Amino acid sequence: MAPRANWKGFLRLSLVTCPVALYPATSESEKISFNQLNRQTGHRIKYLKVDADTGEEVPNEDIVKGYQLEKDQFIEVSKEELEEIALESTRTIEIDEFVDKTDIDPRYLIRPYYIRPDGKVGHDAFAVIRETIREMDKVAIGRVVLTNREHIIALEPMDKGLVGTLLRYPYEVRSEQEYFDEIQDVKVTKDMLDLARHIVNQKAGRFRPEKFEDHYETALIDLINQKRAGKPILPKDRPKGENVVDLMDALRKSVGAATAETKAPKKAAKKAKKAAAGQKEMLMPIAGKKPAKDTAAKKPSAKPQRKSA
Repeated sequence: MAPRANWKGFLRLSLVTCPVALYPATSESEKISFNQLNRQTGHRIKYLKVDADTGEEVPNEDIVKGYQLEKDQFIEVSKEELEEIALESTRTIEIDEFVDKTDIDPRYLIRPYYIRPDGKVGHDAFAVIRETIREMDKVAIGRVVLTNREHIIALEPMDKGLVGTLLRYPYEVRSEQEYFDEIQDVKVTKDMLDLARHIVNQKAGRFRPEKFEDHYETALIDLINQKRAGKPILPKDRPKGENVVDLMDALRKSVGAATAETKAPKKAAKKAKKAAAGQKEMLMPIAGKKPAKDTAAKKPSAKPQRKSA
């Protein structure tokens, strides 16, 4: 079952309109998360909204938004006033233009969403918009309001639906010059480039996300499993960085290492695939419960209780 929609409204291309729903295309819920605890009692830490001057807790109905002009001076803005300036994009994604995908600087990309027709009507209009974008091999640029702010959204066809990627505004992207100006101008010799190209060619491949494993997440799971089993936690040796004295020698050694790597049998794919099915399912089963036969398809009915360190 698909998760609840983040936004519902209409997708419009000129006079062609259809109701659509927008869903998050990514999720962080499978990652290990921690609660903050009181070391003395083991109880969870709770945060309260308090008045900065009186220290008294403030109920949600008495909390309003405010813009700070200077220290201790704010302009209050009510929910009703914000609703008065609501934009058309609050309920409609209006397609403004079509651009080449290569025109979009990667720095402007924020996060992707899946877009599909909402309900049983409008599927024909949705299909017309989707196939027009696909046929033109373009990206449709529109606007949408999420979390009370208007965003630029780039729409692309995917299978029977659309993928909408939120984009940043120019004022949100920092100039590279303030970071790159002090980089020294270095002349790279042809021999160095030839060796580097050789390394790249040996490591060339296609991007396949299923090959990659979140090593830190796996280490967290191992840590939790060891603590639940009462095993001692021993520090691991950390790799030490080495200063490169002879760049050509380092490149030659890298070529040899890359050659050995390509000849070595690859065994990590199976482990990475298991982790991709759901990282939390790699945790030890709760005491007294039998592990599920098909952990990739069935999640544990209760979250494992954590012991305090």
